[in-house]
Amino acid sequence: MKIGIMGGTFNPIHTGHLLLAEYAKEACGLDKVFFIPTGNSYMKDAKEIVSEAHRFAMVQLAIQGVEGFEASDIEILREGNTYTCDTLVELKEMYPTGKFYFLTGADSFLSIHKWRNPEMIFANAAIVVVTRDDVSYDALRKHREFLLEKFGGEIEVVSFPTVDISSTEIRRRVKNGQSIRFQTPDSVREYITEKELYRK
Repeated sequence: MKIGIMGGTFNPIHTGHLLLAEYAKEACGLDKVFFIPTGNSYMKDAKEIVSEAHRFAMVQLAIQGVEGFEASDIEILREGNTYTCDTLVELKEMYPTGKFYFLTGADSFLSIHKWRNPEMIFANAAIVVVTRDDVSYDALRKHREFLLEKFGGEIEVVSFPTVDISSTEIRRRVKNGQSIRFQTPDSVREYITEKELYRK
């Protein structure tokens, strides 16, 4: 089974996340994509991040009824900081016959060698870089060569149209009382309204 790993803060999950996962699923022939909200991310400032329970609930709502998309709470249940290398090792133990594809954007890809234990990431998953039109392919190509020489493994590049939607912008619009319709699924938008998230 080919399993995609879509990690992120998902604060909140939005249409861009879903489109990215769909493009990668189709391009790589994935059987499933796991959406995994981060627990305590050492890379993020926690001040604007709503609780793990809210973020996981929004992911569940966003992918409800979508074949092949599943939500996983593997990281939010883990104590301490969240590291991708640990998540992949844990998933490998849970699905020993599965082949994992770690989905990442170009920005994260260019810094992945600085993450915790990057050799474990490359040993346990193929890396799928979903890149937008505005990112230099030459920079990606050079970095891909550098990573393959240093860590080995497998790296695939998937082209993805530029979608100008961000969780930061959604939070800003909610705070200002502006509409976020079509930027995130209606179920997520309704949840944000009902729970009064991102108002302060």
